Amino acid sequence: MRGWWQEIADLVLPGDCAGCGRPGGTLCGHCRGALLGSGARRVEPSPVPPGLPVVHAAVDYADEARAVLLAHKERGALRLARPLGEALARAVRAACSGPGAGSRGRVAARSGAICGARPGAGPGARPRGCLLLVPVPSARRAVGARGHDPARRIALAAAGVLRGGGRPTRVPAVLRQRRRVTDQSGLDARQRRANVTGALGAVPGSARLLAAGPVVLVDDLMTTGASLAEAARAVTAAGGLVIGAAVVAAPLMP
Repeated sequence: MRGWWQEIADLVLPGDCAGCGRPGGTLCGHCRGALLGSGARRVEPSPVPPGLPVVHAAVDYADEARAVLLAHKERGALRLARPLGEALARAVRAACSGPGAGSRGRVAARSGAICGARPGAGPGARPRGCLLLVPVPSARRAVGARGHDPARRIALAAAGVLRGGGRPTRVPAVLRQRRRVTDQSGLDARQRRANVTGALGAVPGSARLLAAGPVVLVDDLMTTGASLAEAARAVTAAGGLVIGAAVVAAPLMP
């Protein structure tokens, strides 16, 4: 009920800009431009958790981008999913085509052929396989409290953007939490790894879904990379081919 009311209210109430707070709409032109940024960049936390794929972020987690992500995630500003999805789509493209794509570079030679059109193919050629965006799942209690799953909603928006650009893309629900984890805020990198290790598993039938194409793991934000590394482990254990990860934002790393 809460999610339904949030969505209706977000459609009919104009509100202020989620990025800067100025009146006149959900997201002003300046903040939309800041969210779209100038290009996705490769990000690497320190220390790098074992099994973390190469990660690309659309923007830095600061200023307007931080405000927009929090408004979508914590305050239910659901119309922000589209511009956030556009930003994530840009990071996904970088994850597919950037140098070193793949789980720490292991499938770099394959990623371009799998994600893009066949070498030398004509304009109407189809990519080899469907690109799969697999979001890091939120805890059930967090989804219930917020009224929506932010990462999945943004992933669906990003998939729509990618399909609109000619790349077949799906968002299969293949991961679930196998046990409860504590709130990650306030935990350091080592504690976060311990908190999420073994916490994710694949749903029944996920092997068939993952056989459809290569996987890019997606999330709204990366800090230590522990959740993405755990998601990569779970997807790989289920038979999926993880070629990289993409997030809307990540902090500037030292």
